[in-house]
Amino acid sequence: MSITMKKTYQYCAVLATSLFIHTHAFAGNTITVYAAASLTNAVNELENLYEQKNKTEVKTSYAGSSTLAKQIEAGAPADVFMSADVQWMDYLQNKQLVVPTDRINLLGNRLVVITPKDRPIKLKMDKSVDPTKAIQGKLCTGDTKSVPVGKYAKQALTSLGWWEKLEPRLVETEDVRAALNFVARGECQVGIVYATDAAISKDVVVAGIFPENTHPPIIYPVGLIKKNADSVKFYKFLQSGQAKAVFKKYGFSVLQ
Repeated sequence: MSITMKKTYQYCAVLATSLFIHTHAFAGNTITVYAAASLTNAVNELENLYEQKNKTEVKTSYAGSSTLAKQIEAGAPADVFMSADVQWMDYLQNKQLVVPTDRINLLGNRLVVITPKDRPIKLKMDKSVDPTKAIQGKLCTGDTKSVPVGKYAKQALTSLGWWEKLEPRLVETEDVRAALNFVARGECQVGIVYATDAAISKDVVVAGIFPENTHPPIIYPVGLIKKNADSVKFYKFLQSGQAKAVFKKYGFSVLQ
């Protein structure tokens, strides 16, 4: 056997061994988590923490809560669902896909207006203000009919008397991170996202914070879709002190 062939054989053997060790470490245990796009950074960190401590692989899928709920209804293999509003968890409960005793309102958030960092504006979040004097370009947020951040945004704008003035400028996105990215790239002058999304981007700044009385409370419920030992363990982990510290790190308020 030539030296080159021997080295190739040894490399393949090492690779195969490492793949076996990784697969064996999880011992076939897997949890699939469907989570609102705004939870991406926090849940990614929790995923790594959980896998380090438990012989369980955590698979994650992020999108708008409406999209995820519809996928779960259609039979998607989710074990745990983390929604950005209670309505989509209620939707699955009404479809008998979540049991009332297997869900909890875990987190809270705030609704903010953002602008590109290099084109900042300041908005007084008050009914007396004409928003079109400051906002002359496009306004990005989630789909106002289905995506939680978009629904909150429409309610808040309506409460301030701004909706009819700003609706013609509206660009509706599939989830909150898409709206964030539009603003970060300068394709929208302003966006309405969660405070936690604004905090993870270096390319946007907050122009204003909506008063909490302009929209329903922003609540993130967590629910079990498939109840088994692994999913229950992860569900409880999300309520642990360690998990709560991670959520707080990313700017979420902890409700439980």
